[in-house]
Amino acid sequence: MSNNCSIVLRELIEEDKCILARWLSNPQVLQYYEGRDNPFSVTKVEAAFFDENPEETRCIILHEDQPIGYSQFYEIGEEERKIYGYSDSKEVIFGMDQFIGETEYWNRGIGTRVVNIIIERLVQEKQASRIVLDPQTWNERAIRCYENCGFQKVKLLPEREWHEGEFRDCWLMEYVVAKS
Repeated sequence: MSNNCSIVLRELIEEDKCILARWLSNPQVLQYYEGRDNPFSVTKVEAAFFDENPEETRCIILHEDQPIGYSQFYEIGEEERKIYGYSDSKEVIFGMDQFIGETEYWNRGIGTRVVNIIIERLVQEKQASRIVLDPQTWNERAIRCYENCGFQKVKLLPEREWHEGEFRDCWLMEYVVAKS
């Protein structure tokens, strides 16, 4: 659990399936996460988010005790290390993904607060030395949020993600933990 100005991350529970399905069937949310041509039913949510993967920490973002979004983080594996250019690194590198599913909370600085909470958690609890994410290049709002949190674009990933009928370019962005 992390707390920062009424924002808390709590791990997923069974009751979250319907909320995730609602968010992931909203075209406004899908435009940025998964694609409008890829809505999620409860069954699809169960398969994608409740598969008991011990490598991933999956959380609901609560704002004043109300579920408003989703986040996940995980230590990146060998395949991603190769794609991102970290094959030779012995660093602890985590990846993260998140979205705010309640659109009335967009453009209020909450995403920036959420990302900072996750950074703090990964550094303190997981001893991450680097954190990466790969937003699509056209998603300027997300990129601005990540840059505000200290991430920097480091590599273009051409045709990285299938989104709405085509492969889209993404930016590899990284947050490097300052060595003390």
